[in-house]
Formats: sequence, structure tokens, C-alpha cells
Amino acid sequence: MALDPHMQALLDQFAGAFALDFDTLDATTYRSFADQGLAGEPVALAEVRELRLADDLPARLYRPSGEAGLPLLVFFHGGGFVAGTLDTHDDLCRRLALATGAAVVSVGYRLAPETRFPGPAEDCYRATCELVERAAELGVDASRLALAGDSAGGNLSIAAARLLNQRGGPRPSALCLFYPVTDQSCGSASYREFAKGHFLEASMMHWFWRQYLGQWPAPLDALASPLHATDLGSLPPTLLMSAEYDPLRDEGEAFAERARAAGAEVALVRAEGMIHGFASFAPFAPRAAAYLAEAAAWLRGNLA
Repeated sequence: MALDPHMQALLDQFAGAFALDFDTLDATTYRSFADQGLAGEPVALAEVRELRLADDLPARLYRPSGEAGLPLLVFFHGGGFVAGTLDTHDDLCRRLALATGAAVVSVGYRLAPETRFPGPAEDCYRATCELVERAAELGVDASRLALAGDSAGGNLSIAAARLLNQRGGPRPSALCLFYPVTDQSCGSASYREFAKGHFLEASMMHWFWRQYLGQWPAPLDALASPLHATDLGSLPPTLLMSAEYDPLRDEGEAFAERARAAGAEVALVRAEGMIHGFASFAPFAPRAAAYLAEAAAWLRGNLA
């Protein structure tokens, strides 16, 4: 379908904001642009509390109610492995907590290039294990565990789920992925079709991969590029939402099909008319809000 008019309005608003030279750009400069976030009235919840995890990682707990034994949804933010904070994804986590009925914990994993692959993936794995161990303290039911993330955070959610399975850790009941990064090759048709002009651009992704892997192109590693993993049948029930106008669309959808072929239970939804990042744009775009509500309903069902 045509680009959603609210997405077009956001693209018009962002025009020029990311006119950056990715051949010379450093991470600090990029973060000064990318981590500003979008202003809006905070969604009210019963509790929002700062946490510290092992290795001094920051985290934030969102409780939609004071009820004990809520399901646990561990969230990993996007930002190309380089940017993103607890604050940039605060609104999204609040909305997920309210709509799913789960206690959401957003994890501030270490960022590239200061911490390169596989450091952030290991952070997300260890954070999930620790949060499960601290379930009683946090007042959550860790037997009802889900992982979720957007973009690079979707990549790290997949990595954490696979490491949990490989190392005999707690098994999530659900995995929710918004337009995840799944393939470092950056060679799909959607990369060519949406290389420029739709918020996330091909040159940005090439730069992100250089920061995360230390070079790009780089030797293939399936923990970084889960599209090429051979153990996708071990994934928990998974929802993957791609965005129609997104360079990552094809690799995300290919990942969903490959995981399904390997035996995993996968629901694939293409968010029509949407651009990369639409889950965070829910306050400004009714169709984006509807897709977020659909994802939340799926999570609620799988955590029941």
C-alpha cells in the first residue's frame, strides 16, 4: 500500500536531521542526534523503577499494576548497536507494559564501538538470566518470560534466545521482534529499493555494522547474522513484524520463513505503509499504534 501519511509527515520532519557523513562519522556525534527521542506525555503506570544489573548495566522496570506474579517481558532497545538508551525507548516500554499486562524490564546493554560483538549479545543473555534469578525480588513470574526488541534490539533478542537454549538457561515463552536486523550482508532487494529516503538508510546500516563488528564486510557469524543460523527450530513462539518501507524488510521476513521451515512457530506480519521504527512512532500514527496493539495482544496471549 502507499506510504502512510503519518509516516510521510515524520519523514518530512526528519528531513536533513540525519544528513551525516557516514565515512567520517564517530559514535559520539551520531548519538547526539539519535538519542534525542520524541517528546510526548508519559503513559502512567503503577511503578517505574531504575535497576542495576551485573557489570553495572542500567535497567528500568515498568509495572502496569501492583499485582504480584506478573509475566516478565525483557526488552532490548534498537539503535544500530551504537545508540539508543532506556530513555529513547521509555514510551514504547510503557505502552508494552500497559497493553500486555506484563512487567517490562528494559536493559541498557553496552554499545559499539566501545563494546563490539559479541559483547552486547552476551550482555542481553546475562541480563535475562539475572532477571529470572531475581524474579521474587522483582515480584514477577519468571515461568512466563518473553523477550522483545526493535531493530538491533530484535537481533539481540534472537541472540539471547539462542544462547539461553544453547547454554541450558530459562526458556522464554515468546519472542517478539520489531523489524529486526538479521543479516550482515545488506544485500536484499529491499535494501536496494529503500536505500535512501525512508528514515533508516543503507549507508547507515553499513556504518552500524562497521561499529559493531569492527569492519564491514566481515566474516559471517551466525550470532550476529541469525538469518544464517542452523538452530532456528529451537526458538520459542515468535512474532516478527516487518515494515513495508524498510531496507530490513526482506531479511526480517526471510528470517521468519527460515525459522518456520526449521520447525519454530512463527507469526509474520508485514506492517503495511510503515517505515523502520514505527513501533516507537505509535503516539503520532494511528496505524502504527494499531500494529503495536496487535503485537501486545499476541504477547499477552502467549504469556497467559
